[in-house]
Amino acid sequence: MGTVANVVDGKLDIPETSMETERKVGSELGKEEFLQLLVTQMKYQDPLEPADNTEYVSQLAQFSELEQMQNLNSTTTNTSAFTLVGRQVRIAVDSGVNGVSEVQGTVDYVTIQNGKAYVSVEGTLYSYDDVIEVIDEFYLVQQWLPGVKEQSVTYRHFDEQDVIVKGIELGSHGYEATSFAAVIIDSNGESHAISPEHLSYNKGTLTISKEAFKGFDAGSYQIAFVFNDAAQTVVTGKVALEVKGIRPPSEDDDDKKDQDGTGSGDGTGSADGTGSTGGTGSTDGTGSADGTGSTGGTGSAD
Repeated sequence: MGTVANVVDGKLDIPETSMETERKVGSELGKEEFLQLLVTQMKYQDPLEPADNTEYVSQLAQFSELEQMQNLNSTTTNTSAFTLVGRQVRIAVDSGVNGVSEVQGTVDYVTIQNGKAYVSVEGTLYSYDDVIEVIDEFYLVQQWLPGVKEQSVTYRHFDEQDVIVKGIELGSHGYEATSFAAVIIDSNGESHAISPEHLSYNKGTLTISKEAFKGFDAGSYQIAFVFNDAAQTVVTGKVALEVKGIRPPSEDDDDKKDQDGTGSGDGTGSADGTGSTGGTGSTDGTGSADGTGSTGGTGSAD
């Protein structure tokens, strides 16, 4: 059965109900709508002034070009969707009353349904058009590794207090660390490990005892961290340490003594040997065995 159209002011008044496919307001004009307009135009053309055949050919060519462009766009979109398998994505999901929420996960597979691409994340299908972010795996791992917030801390020898380091993350998603070590690096690049007894960690905050800094001269240092996570993460260059004031004397300073030994400079003996200079002979000239006889004689007066 044909469609009846009224003539108003010499023109055909085509009701919207005559359209077999209703186009939603705000949607794009696709090839179906284009073909619908072309058929309608041919159907309700003025019999006395029909459209030129050249015009129809031109419109058909435009229609064919539009269809090819849409097919190419669909193929490109589907190809792009297939590259997401195994990648981390973030998807915007319209929850209706609750607004738009986000879902993040790894794409398990991609499927095409009615010419439209869908990605599967944790067993749920989402439209490829709803994917708002694709995340590089290396970047993602960097977010999961243990880390330390960039900051500067100060220790003063004239006002001894513990040093507080904040913003320490132990990692997540299989890269969690259960413990870590702290090392002080001087300007020469030499490392000085901090004894575990001087470290106290609680909920992202590390307290370093003031006893750990007493042996350091005034100057600039770095505090590095070594975590025991699966990647053995080492964090350097995040915490700058400034030591101020004069370092108090330490036990090491007392060990620096003269290198001249523990005895006197002339040895243990006397300077002139162990013997005496005098002889043992008697005064009567009967010299002793060492030949140091006396000067006097024993002769008589006559």
